[in-house]
Amino acid sequence: MEAEFWKQRWRDGQIGFHQESVTPLLEKHWGALELASGSTVFVPLAGKSLDMDWLAVRGHRVIGIELSERAVQQFFAERDLVPTLSTSRFGQHYTSGAIDLICGDAFALDAATLADCAAAFDRAALIALPPDMRLRYTNELYARLPTGCRGLLVTLEYPQHEKNGPPFSVDETEVHVLFDRDWRIDLLERRDILAEQPGFIAEGVSALQTAAYRLQRR
Repeated sequence: MEAEFWKQRWRDGQIGFHQESVTPLLEKHWGALELASGSTVFVPLAGKSLDMDWLAVRGHRVIGIELSERAVQQFFAERDLVPTLSTSRFGQHYTSGAIDLICGDAFALDAATLADCAAAFDRAALIALPPDMRLRYTNELYARLPTGCRGLLVTLEYPQHEKNGPPFSVDETEVHVLFDRDWRIDLLERRDILAEQPGFIAEGVSALQTAAYRLQRR
């Protein structure tokens, strides 16, 4: 689960985690965060997600970070955009309109860089990481988000012994273990999605749910 693993997945086109549409739970529950227009939203492990477009269209400034240069370049190429390039100690920045997508390591970001983030949207980051990295991810990266920051977290839940991740199963108990210390957590919805995921069925998964949580940094 090191950086090279994800870069190779993008090089090989093994990106089943990429969605060709906006995340339904984002469309349904983003309003629960009650963010002002113009707020900055952090999207970790962003890939070339259409969710960033959706957030930008709704008036938000988006800061995304992604390890794979291929993913970042495809994001702009598929939209016929020519981004402005700049470099910081965190990596190469690709900027167009309200979206600043950094090609770099999310764990390297510091609190100063994230200080203006009013919210975070996490659909494919937490569930992409194995257990030991999930703990590091929340203890380090989420800890650098400012007091009062809000979040929409989307997870998957399935019998982990039936399938090797990623994506990994992260149930509600673990969400509380990871976030309770610094974040208020509200479960917004849990829905069955196994019938919509033939890949999981083919791997022998017997049950699959997705859940959405509203977070707020204490």
